[in-house]
Amino acid sequence: LKQEWLAEQERIKTEQIQVTYSYYDGAGHRRNIMLTKGTTIEKFLDEVRREFKQLRSVSVDELLYVKEDLIIPQHYSFYDLIVTKARGKSGPLFHFDVHDDVRVLADAKVEKDESHAGKVVERSWYEKNKHIFPASRWEVYDPNVKRTKYTIRGD
Repeated sequence: LKQEWLAEQERIKTEQIQVTYSYYDGAGHRRNIMLTKGTTIEKFLDEVRREFKQLRSVSVDELLYVKEDLIIPQHYSFYDLIVTKARGKSGPLFHFDVHDDVRVLADAKVEKDESHAGKVVERSWYEKNKHIFPASRWEVYDPNVKRTKYTIRGD
């Protein structure tokens, strides 16, 4: 039974997901990328680095991934964050559930609970701007902090 469960988890890690992100240098440069759920944040940042000419000379260690006001450490994988239903300050970090498209239904009563695009920033940009919004809200992700409602400060 344990081997079946482990095999199922490995299968899930190979499933493809589309991640929307924005290279943020004061202005957003939005893109989408297809990855497997088992991809680490470090590998994701390496892929992003190749997409932008200005990031090609930057080391992956000098990039940060910020999702829902949380800086996600590079050793986590998307799988880790999805299966634990990790939450940011303003909601779930990742929502890959199937929902009705509000635009097709034209029904304002249908709830939209999609998460925002994550930001990829250079560590040097963050260090220079961490006293200014939006970077002033960012903090390092801690899986032990339980976030159940929207917060303005790091409650």
